[in-house]
Amino acid sequence: MEPTASFFFDFRISDLWFLAEAAWRTLLISTLSITIGTALGVVFGWMLFEGRWAAVLILGPLLDVFRSVPLIIQLVLFYNFAPIIGLILDPFLSGVVILSIYCAALVANVARGGMEAVSPSMRRAARSLGMSYWQDLRYVVLPIGTRAVFPSWVGVALGVMKDSALVSVLGYVELLKASQILITRTQEPLLILTIAGAFYFALSYPISRYAASLEKRWAS
Repeated sequence: MEPTASFFFDFRISDLWFLAEAAWRTLLISTLSITIGTALGVVFGWMLFEGRWAAVLILGPLLDVFRSVPLIIQLVLFYNFAPIIGLILDPFLSGVVILSIYCAALVANVARGGMEAVSPSMRRAARSLGMSYWQDLRYVVLPIGTRAVFPSWVGVALGVMKDSALVSVLGYVELLKASQILITRTQEPLLILTIAGAFYFALSYPISRYAASLEKRWAS
């Protein structure tokens, strides 16, 4: 009698919904972190652009630390040392804090590059028309600088979205953590990782397409 091969398969529709909920958590933590990080990064980039001594001597090296130290180390250190200074944060809030600062450190260089892309002659022309410093910054520097570095910012945003998977080390059940849970139970890594990859693609692709269409609109 020929031996029969049996395959273990226990993936259910409810597991697909579990992954979908985890994808929503990934989108939530990514959106918050990118929004906060971008706002902080623009402010930090402006400070670096102005070249004040405090920004050059303190802020610059500090941002270099967040850019250089692996994100997973930052997450673990912050989550474990925050209670020492009286901050009791759950994995979600800890992830938002570190991802936001990490995003801000990356966006700061992007923002500074965008501001430096505006020629001094254009700024002098704006001031000669009677614009104040803040009007020049709002109506000349930021619009032109944003167009110059928008593709770089999109790359940072997509990178932060993918890096949000590292928050799983804190116990936050985002898409990667949910995949690991299901793999442990079903022993179907190929299927589950394929579905998780499809969710990541579904989250990232609309951003890429919208960014591309926006660039075309600006160029026309």
